Amino acid sequence: MVQINMAAREITLKVVYYGPALSGKTTNLQQLHQLLDPASRGKMVTLDTTDDRTLYFDFLPIQFGAGKGVSVKLKLFTVPGQVMHKSTRKVVLAGADAVAFVADSQRASASANAYSWRDMEANLRANNIDFDGIPKVVQFNKRDLPDVKPLNEIRASWGEIATFPAVAMKGEGVLETFRELLRRLYRHLDQKHQFATSFGVSEDDFLSGVFKNAGRMPESKAAAL
Repeated sequence: MVQINMAAREITLKVVYYGPALSGKTTNLQQLHQLLDPASRGKMVTLDTTDDRTLYFDFLPIQFGAGKGVSVKLKLFTVPGQVMHKSTRKVVLAGADAVAFVADSQRASASANAYSWRDMEANLRANNIDFDGIPKVVQFNKRDLPDVKPLNEIRASWGEIATFPAVAMKGEGVLETFRELLRRLYRHLDQKHQFATSFGVSEDDFLSGVFKNAGRMPESKAAAL
């Protein structure tokens, strides 16, 4: 969970991208690596199998200053989507402060999406993380492919959970998904740890620190479904 070093005025947060195999989790991190300010983000580490699926995880570190002398470190991870890597997903999810669920928009992927969502819930609970309370958003990726679920059906199915359409390969919806997740994460942490009072970090400070010089800077909820 969130690591706060009051003496060093340093905050470390963990964000995990979850979802079924080949839904676009790694692509999201690759796009973030391209779109975010090179001065803020570190080197992306990807461990692949021979069939180009993530074997263990992807890792993308982001660090920026916010507020009065506060340093924020974001650690972004993906999990392997294949069914056989259930134990690995549980390990990577440990200590998560927020999750982005990346779903495949194709109708044929509905059962895989549902299985992965239940798997995420089970692994969060197994790690003693409040499934209902943790900040989370859902991205419906691959909107450019045939036979995708219509957006009105998605809205009806997911209710109050923030959902975003995306074509991650083209960078569409990537920043919007990430920004809304971080907005929810900030508000959750401010309520729990009094961020604004303790560190002098406002929501605008937090978000502008991440998205400084980012390509195609998104509005807060412009792309929400």
